[in-house]
Amino acid sequence: MASSLDFLVKKTYSPPSWASHLRPLPSHIFSLAHVPSPIHRWNLPNLPSNTEVWLKRDDLSGMQLSGNKVRKLEFLMADAIAQGADSIITIGGIQSNHCRATAVAAKYLNLDCFLILRTSQHLVDQDPGLVGNLLVERLVGAHLQLVSKEEYAKIGSVTLTNVLKEKLIKEGRRPYVIPVGGSNSLGTWGYIEAVREIEQQIQSGTSNVKFDDIVVACGSGGTIAGLSLGSSLSTLKARVHAFSVCDDPDYFHNFVQGLLDGLKADVNSRDIVHIQNAKGLGYAMNTSEELKFVKEVAEATGVVLDPVYSGKAAYAMRKDMFENPKKWEGRKVLFIHTGGLLGLFDKVEQLASFVGNWQRMDVNGSVPRQDGIGKMF
Repeated sequence: MASSLDFLVKKTYSPPSWASHLRPLPSHIFSLAHVPSPIHRWNLPNLPSNTEVWLKRDDLSGMQLSGNKVRKLEFLMADAIAQGADSIITIGGIQSNHCRATAVAAKYLNLDCFLILRTSQHLVDQDPGLVGNLLVERLVGAHLQLVSKEEYAKIGSVTLTNVLKEKLIKEGRRPYVIPVGGSNSLGTWGYIEAVREIEQQIQSGTSNVKFDDIVVACGSGGTIAGLSLGSSLSTLKARVHAFSVCDDPDYFHNFVQGLLDGLKADVNSRDIVHIQNAKGLGYAMNTSEELKFVKEVAEATGVVLDPVYSGKAAYAMRKDMFENPKKWEGRKVLFIHTGGLLGLFDKVEQLASFVGNWQRMDVNGSVPRQDGIGKMF
């Protein structure tokens, strides 16, 4: 566990013994996350008989930097500093949690940040506003570059970041490019390291729980690559189930394979992770059933899921449990909450119809006054 004096410190990195054969090994890590993140029992409603769901709270790894992205950024930012970068470029959707986390991490380390954000054709020439992740990005002074979904699909994220990189180099800058979601082979180490953390939590905990399954949302592939590789190599040996919120399972199996090959892992992605489609209407688009589920879970358990990643993954997991109860009965499941709370602010219009719970308080004007502490006027 990092002490408060270890925060924002660059350290030499030593991999877990079971991952020391992977290549290349990262040399350093920047401590950006508040870890270990807690694990606790999660009393989700309507589970199959004897199924236990536990929650790994990576949404609590820091307010501005929360979620799975910060674990990847610990390795990516250390590499950026080692290469002498003065600025960071990354890319994502208009409400990208990764872009927000990258912008904050860059400023923590005194680097400029350039974000290429994908939005709809009719909004690309307008001020993107201050909702959710955008507010934090703009407060910390990130430079926002908007592209349309059509441009993104035609040109691709790699070319778009390279175009901006070449422009900045011509201006005398030293930019470092981080791919979508921080998902490259170096970023994968974030969740290899998270597996070591889970291992240590199980060994030092009082519950002595042995997880049969790990469930997580999948949006860019790096988290599931690290989790599944780590689980298969370590003592965890839990089956990893990923619910993809964009693209499709075949795409992610192939993409994860590339990340694993980049680490010389000598393993087939299809042998270590099971990927199911959970994108529904499309990336960052929600049905009212999905959002009602987020509300139901928050009301029943106090845990607020985000609408884009963990909300969809948990919704799809429970749907699968309902449709295939025998598959899950008697199993101990660890669900990884990957953060993204700020994304909910982009859904307030959709959420408004079923949150309710307010009324004008009935105050009797004849009640005698009593002075309280602090009058607030």
